Amino acid sequence: MSVFARIFSESFRIFFLATLISAIVLLGVWLWIYSADLMGLGSTEFPFAPAAMHWHAHEMIFGFATAAVGGFFLTAVPNWTGAAGARSRFIGTAAALWLAARIAVWFSGLLPPGVVAIICLAFLPFLGARIAMLLFKRPKPQNVILLAVLALIWAGELLVQADWMGWSWGDSGRGLRVALLALVALIAVIGGRVTPAFTRNAMIRTGREHDLPASGGRLDLAGSAAAIATAGLAALPIPEVIPGAAACIAGVLALIRLARWQSRWTRPFAILWTLHLSYGLLGLGLIALGLSWMGIGSEIAAIHLLGIGGTGGMILSVLSRASLGHTGRPLIAPRPVAIAYALIPSAAVLRWLAPQAGTLEPLLTIAAGLLWLAGFSLALAAMGPILTAPRAPREPAPPVPPHRS
Repeated sequence: MSVFARIFSESFRIFFLATLISAIVLLGVWLWIYSADLMGLGSTEFPFAPAAMHWHAHEMIFGFATAAVGGFFLTAVPNWTGAAGARSRFIGTAAALWLAARIAVWFSGLLPPGVVAIICLAFLPFLGARIAMLLFKRPKPQNVILLAVLALIWAGELLVQADWMGWSWGDSGRGLRVALLALVALIAVIGGRVTPAFTRNAMIRTGREHDLPASGGRLDLAGSAAAIATAGLAALPIPEVIPGAAACIAGVLALIRLARWQSRWTRPFAILWTLHLSYGLLGLGLIALGLSWMGIGSEIAAIHLLGIGGTGGMILSVLSRASLGHTGRPLIAPRPVAIAYALIPSAAVLRWLAPQAGTLEPLLTIAAGLLWLAGFSLALAAMGPILTAPRAPREPAPPVPPHRS
């Protein structure tokens, strides 16, 4: 099988590659725009229609993050339902729709807004239809609810595109917030399942069978519901204090859940502590955002703590683990990836501090961007060859000892 055919043979390969590459390219372009403006080099002309900051926010959410969502769902849902994975033709079409949206937004200043909107709004329904078809074969409420969260991400895109087309009900700022919070809700639900489960499995595998991570029950249900409710409330034209309160509740519940997952035990295992750290930043980011909507603290600082630390960190954590597992490799983070696990949270902290640092804001903003680029460049260098290589051969089974009567 050629490398090209292999990349499109399994959903996670092409979409996780797209996630890693877009993390570097999209942030790199934004950092260049920001730095050039800061140094007075003059504004570089780009062919996109929205303001540079809105292009940056849109593409990090609907470009970088939705590529990861596509790779995760198209890989995980068949495992949940026992169905066959998507075929190469579907994978290729889905990837083409995602890429077409990136191109359309880049050239949005040259294209009719309606054309841009149609292209940008196509990917998530195409993905959602496939996921729904699989989930309803074996419907479980805890899985089917994820379709509603995916619909909220799409609703955010709809608000953005309506605004860009000049429709009165459009609101790009609200749409971006809704989509980000819907992504956060996905992480609160899915990360809230896999983080304690992976930790529990590792503890049992190493011989520890007491004080295992506690999960499930009403606390987990409340934490997931609060995160989803925050995204839903953010979509409504209501006072910000209401979704702000919901965000604070969701953040506190996330931290309480995390406290039950034996995070200290994971310190020797990078592939585990990165999940715990990212979930913790998700909780802190929700609290910071909720407080900002109540007039306490900077909203832009909170959004970046949530977007970089919670969302970006968890995407890298799950992407790397899934890539290793689904290509038959040991669940041990390669050293460059382990370094990236530390760089992304560091970038989140610096970007959170920047709006509150006075004259140091530009320096901290650039430093945060460089840490992000370094982290995802290391991850791409380590994971790229894994995602394009054949599955690792299975180790031969140990010989069966002779039966003695």
